[in-house]
Amino acid sequence: MIAGAMRALKIIVFVLLACFAFASLAWSGEAEIRTSITQLATAKGFPEIEKIVKDLAALGDPMVNPALTALADGNLQVRKSDNAIFITRDGGAGVVLIDPVTGKEAGEAAKTDVVKIKVNNGLRRIIRDSLGNLTLQSPDTATRLQAAQTIFKNSDASQLAALDAAIAGEADAGVKAQMELARASAILNSDRSDDEKVDAIKLIKERGGRDALSLLTATEAKTTGLVKDQAGAAVASIERTLAFWATGQNVWYGISLGSVLLLAAIGLAITFGVMGVINMAHGEMVMLGAYTTFVTQDIIRDSFPGLFDWSLLIALPLAFLVAAIVGVIIERGIIRHLYGRPLETLLATWGVSLILQQGVRSIFGPTNQEVGNPSWMSGSFQIGELDITWNRLWIIVFSLIVFFVLLVALNKTPLGLQMRAVTQNRRMASAMGIRTPFVDSMTFALGSGIAGIAGVALSQIDNVSPNLGQSYIIDSFMVVVFGGVGNLWGTLVGALSLGILNKFLEPFAGAVLGKILVLVLIILFIQKRPRGLFALKGRAVEA
Repeated sequence: MIAGAMRALKIIVFVLLACFAFASLAWSGEAEIRTSITQLATAKGFPEIEKIVKDLAALGDPMVNPALTALADGNLQVRKSDNAIFITRDGGAGVVLIDPVTGKEAGEAAKTDVVKIKVNNGLRRIIRDSLGNLTLQSPDTATRLQAAQTIFKNSDASQLAALDAAIAGEADAGVKAQMELARASAILNSDRSDDEKVDAIKLIKERGGRDALSLLTATEAKTTGLVKDQAGAAVASIERTLAFWATGQNVWYGISLGSVLLLAAIGLAITFGVMGVINMAHGEMVMLGAYTTFVTQDIIRDSFPGLFDWSLLIALPLAFLVAAIVGVIIERGIIRHLYGRPLETLLATWGVSLILQQGVRSIFGPTNQEVGNPSWMSGSFQIGELDITWNRLWIIVFSLIVFFVLLVALNKTPLGLQMRAVTQNRRMASAMGIRTPFVDSMTFALGSGIAGIAGVALSQIDNVSPNLGQSYIIDSFMVVVFGGVGNLWGTLVGALSLGILNKFLEPFAGAVLGKILVLVLIILFIQKRPRGLFALKGRAVEA
């Protein structure tokens, strides 16, 4: 037992001694840094300051970074009363004093009580080089990676020695690859041999991207001979690659726009297809869905802030119900009395759209309302040279989910089958006992409700204002007519086709003229196929 106790005591003593030794080393390192920094207060001339900077950098301790950065920025000052050195920050009437080693605030001082340590451009360059060395050797992986990326963009030839040392000791494969790219970039801006520069060009060419293109374009402009030829060939190769990715980016933007058009048009495809009613207030159903999202988020922010990331999921059924109820009111109160009179129906629904816009404007005001993005819809990521935002990606997924759920509902549920029957032959459906007025109401409710949930999605990428729906009503009609009235597959194909076509026309014709050209193309297409891409087939008995 005594032997065990002795062993335990020895372990405890060893641990205490190790901790003491570690603390002593840390303290001695801090003391050495502080001593060197203090010497700046009495340094005479730039050569002495340069020597102190190099001594600090030679310590290889990241703790010197704040002091050196402040010195380069002109924020390292000496307190006149005791020659103490501080990093300073503007504090209004005076300056805030910050310890250059620990980073802790040490009170305030009048601006007249401190004097700036002056540096020239040569010193700033030396400080920058020193900071580069320190960050490349930082124990933090992210810091080393950021340093390598910065050197790559700046093509700083003075960092070659530091890069060689850092590459030799780098264990992380990703950071090492970035350091090698930074070294290649620095070589192109140095006096190294042409062979080394050609090898550097090959490495940067493999990396590709716009930064590589800019770097190699500058290299081509300022070099001659073999290096110029190799740089030119690399520039042409990267430009071809970027053109390919640019086409892919346009396709992605087109699909993204198409998904938005699909959401806005899919409800219209139902109402217009089943009832043959040109509902000019359909866009306002989208707008009501967006404002329902705004109100839902406003309540959640005030009362249940922890549920904010769920706000869109909570708003979806609410937006559907609000828009569906308004749709039923419009159908029963106005449209039902105007069947067979398309012009009067168009004018009446247009009047309803103006009333709804003014009503929303009176309640919420004419300005745009803020609808926040949940965390899972924020940010972006890259695939190659494609920039993909999470909110657009989720909207595409959401629009496809809505499409397929609606497709199943129309083909597998009793109400869906009745709606299809009314679409193909209203009089025959009525003769077989289907209550066509009830189907009309439910169709309008369904189409309006889908427009409402479209508003939830659109609130994430567009301004929520009383005019929101007007931005999509014409495009929605174009999608429905182009795809085939009442055909959901036609709506899907039409939305994606028009979305991609718009995005390819915009760079050449502009946004407005691009839409006009699309409209002209659709008109010409309808002359050949009056019933759209995917026309419904049925033996209608009415004229």
